[in-house]
Amino acid sequence: MSTFELIINGKPFTVDAEPDMPLLWVLRDLLRLTGAKYSCGNGYCGACTVHKDGEAIRSCVTPVSTIGNAKITTIEGLISGDKLHPVQQAWIDEQVAQCGYCQPGQIMSAVALLTNNPNPSDKDIDDAMSGNLCRCGTYPRVRKAIRSAIKSLSTGATTADAT
Repeated sequence: MSTFELIINGKPFTVDAEPDMPLLWVLRDLLRLTGAKYSCGNGYCGACTVHKDGEAIRSCVTPVSTIGNAKITTIEGLISGDKLHPVQQAWIDEQVAQCGYCQPGQIMSAVALLTNNPNPSDKDIDDAMSGNLCRCGTYPRVRKAIRSAIKSLSTGATTADAT
């Protein structure tokens, strides 16, 4: 057992965990941040996606010992006060979710994409989102929501502000 000092969603946390414990279990079991989901356990499906210093990573295959001083952001950390991130709001407005299980990972991948590429092509979107599997097949709505979020981000307003 080791002690790790983590910065998650802008707040410091101290956790005692085995060095090889996946970040996903630290988040879900030790810190009760349950937005990131367990699905494949091998980093293939994207349900566990979080950000490490702004980059999308698979938390199910990331040992807590590799985090160091990196800033971790989970789906819970995207909300600012009571205001949803524009991507989260676009997901609601475009009714992306069916079962909803994969959606936190989808949203985290979309936010990372738009942070690094504020005006992606459809191919860029498809490439960035290809690692996130949705058994309900909401891929066309995912692309539509990302396009909607781009408009909101470019005007500096959320889709909720525009209504």
